[in-house]
Amino acid sequence: MVLLIAAVVIEKRCNLTTWQLLIIYLIPYLLVGFDTLKEAAEGLAHGKAFNEHFLMSIATIGALCIGFLPGAETQFPEAVFVMLFFQIGELFEGYAEGKSRESIAHLMDIRPDVANVERNGRIENVCPEAVEVGEIILVRPGEKVPLDGIIIEGNTSLNTVALTGESLPRDVAEGDEVISGCVNLSGVIKVRTTKSFGESTVSKIINLVENATENKSKSETFISKFARVYTPVVVFAAIALALLPPLFSGNFSGTFATWLYRALMFLVVSCPCALVISVPLTFFGGIGGASRKGILVKGSNYMDVLAKVGTVVFDKTGTLTHGQFSVTAVHPEQCDEQHLLHLAAHVEHYSTHPIGAALRDAFPDEATDGCKLSEVEEIAGQGIRAKVENWTVCVGNTKMMDAIGAKWHDCHHVGTIIHVAIDGEYAGHIVINDKVKDDSAEAIAELKSLGVTRTVMLTGDRKEVGEDVAQKLGLSEYHAELLPADKVSYIDELLNSQPSTLNSQLAFVGDGINDAPVLARADVGIAMGGLGSDAAIEAADVVLMDDKPSKVALAIKIARRTLRIAKQNVWFAIGVKVVVLVLATFGIATMWMAVFADVGVTVLAVLNAMRALRN
Repeated sequence: MVLLIAAVVIEKRCNLTTWQLLIIYLIPYLLVGFDTLKEAAEGLAHGKAFNEHFLMSIATIGALCIGFLPGAETQFPEAVFVMLFFQIGELFEGYAEGKSRESIAHLMDIRPDVANVERNGRIENVCPEAVEVGEIILVRPGEKVPLDGIIIEGNTSLNTVALTGESLPRDVAEGDEVISGCVNLSGVIKVRTTKSFGESTVSKIINLVENATENKSKSETFISKFARVYTPVVVFAAIALALLPPLFSGNFSGTFATWLYRALMFLVVSCPCALVISVPLTFFGGIGGASRKGILVKGSNYMDVLAKVGTVVFDKTGTLTHGQFSVTAVHPEQCDEQHLLHLAAHVEHYSTHPIGAALRDAFPDEATDGCKLSEVEEIAGQGIRAKVENWTVCVGNTKMMDAIGAKWHDCHHVGTIIHVAIDGEYAGHIVINDKVKDDSAEAIAELKSLGVTRTVMLTGDRKEVGEDVAQKLGLSEYHAELLPADKVSYIDELLNSQPSTLNSQLAFVGDGINDAPVLARADVGIAMGGLGSDAAIEAADVVLMDDKPSKVALAIKIARRTLRIAKQNVWFAIGVKVVVLVLATFGIATMWMAVFADVGVTVLAVLNAMRALRN
């Protein structure tokens, strides 16, 4: 910039020839434009001449030469300024891309640097890649969990924000699974590894995000193809603009300089930098912004599909519900609720059935309250009978109640009804069901507010259970008692019945373990990652790194915002360029207007693209 100003001052104060001025202006021109000229030369050498560097080089070299034509004015300052502003635009592009990469690189922070492995009674600091499956690792407070495994000693809280986007710590204790990438917050834990580093959650997530840009969206693909055709067309159009009007004017030598100047402006304006740079940058930023929310999108092509989702199909178990039995209601007849739970939990003390576990979880003091349990007898197809202190307690279904003559009655609640009798008398019943997730209803409401017209639930559960969940959540429809193959058939039916409107894409949301065929069949498969389920990461197009259904609506919002920003850039860039191209053709535009139409528009488009990071 200093050299350019000095050159302008010399031109004004000294009476120099055109050749002398050229030499003076070549110094700042070459300093500023060396990289651009080099890129253009390399493109020519490799048979890829038609790029933005080639256009800028031709336009500025032409501006330097135009002053030597008869009757033409020198354009040396304009040539240097065009190259200077082009380089400023390149700097903005580099800055914006760096910010986008930083957004994605925050995931790289979850990559552990070292593992404290216990070998021969000593703790060794080794690379995580050197730890084998089954070895014991020690994780101290403040350290990252280096590999997936199961806690064999200690308890702590884990910061999972880098994986899930949630700031609430997760409490874990002996017997719980931990995954790599979490940060240990409080206690010292020992973990037996269950996977090698290459197969661990952290490696898979990092690999997934690094490769996300390989799957280009339709918009990106179109822009790339467009630029390959557009650039040579522009070059030949500029040549025609420089030559044809003077030829037909009858005064070629007198008008050639004027039309060459217009052609040079035409080249500057038509440079496709704003489109080629800003559209991929927008999608890159959208993927990075989504990853910070715990939403991993495997490619910008899935952003395209997500933005056009009009039907969302959910699996029930593990997606809209927790997938674990729990007590949802207690209806005693001749005692209070706590006593009924107390007796039922004791009878189920040795049961391995999920229902037994649900009853024990509902009364956690059962193991320590000192009550004597004896004469435990499991009756096939009916339930369990046992003696708790001095009471004979039967816990089971209606067949057991009929067998002992207890007068039971049905319950208006939906779920598995466990009846309890004490000394042959009916004592009440306990309702056990798969609990609906706290934000499932919110997720359905948000999807409807986004214009998703159809929300469907597919489940293998009983019809009355499916109907109950569908009514609680406000789903459009549900289909129950389905086998995995039936789910695929229903998805095919739904896909075939989709209207050919703007929002006509179908998304399936499942837990990624038993829903892999359906996830693959849908337009976009969204897996509830469950903090890094292998099947979820491999089968789906989008992975939610926690189990919150509300993240589905958030993913659609991010995708729509990303696409909206990309379209804004396309229309803005094309609109400004068309206006200035028309003005340039008729000799109204100036070189400064051309610079704005190229560099200015590029900078503004890049700054707009950076908004995609702030999802």
